[in-house]
Amino acid sequence: MKKTFSLVLLAFSCLINAQAYKGKGDIKFDIAANIQNGGSGIRLSNDYGLGENISVGVVTSYLLSVSKNNLGEKPDFGDRIDIKARFNANLGNVFNIDEKVDIYPGLDLGIRNFGAHLGIRYFFTDGFGIVSEIGIPIAKYKPEASGFERLNNQFVFNIGASFNL
Repeated sequence: MKKTFSLVLLAFSCLINAQAYKGKGDIKFDIAANIQNGGSGIRLSNDYGLGENISVGVVTSYLLSVSKNNLGEKPDFGDRIDIKARFNANLGNVFNIDEKVDIYPGLDLGIRNFGAHLGIRYFFTDGFGIVSEIGIPIAKYKPEASGFERLNNQFVFNIGASFNL
């Protein structure tokens, strides 16, 4: 029985062909937890492959849980949301690592800042994987941002699920 089960498992594993980044025309959708100083929320992103190692996309985040300020006020909708256009250099094949893994540094231009990000995706199957990403602002539109203006304008960590579309 063990030999039969092992043989079936081996045959099934040969059929799985998970690939993190396929190149031109590849579409990724990520949903992740957004964790940052003063709040946490949800992040959605979509990337579209333009070439062998280049993709562009859009990312948005919304802070669900936010700390109150010193006056006991909570931020309004505009302080909680962020939207960015992004550019990625998908380098999994450049580093010659497992095709299930994609490492992608990139730049983003949003409503609050110009920033950079570094992410990694690992796909278990052809359609499902995990994603983790960090981001930092390079140039803030309001350098002396204070209070709720600092939300979505700082170091951020994201972790979640990634899907091939």
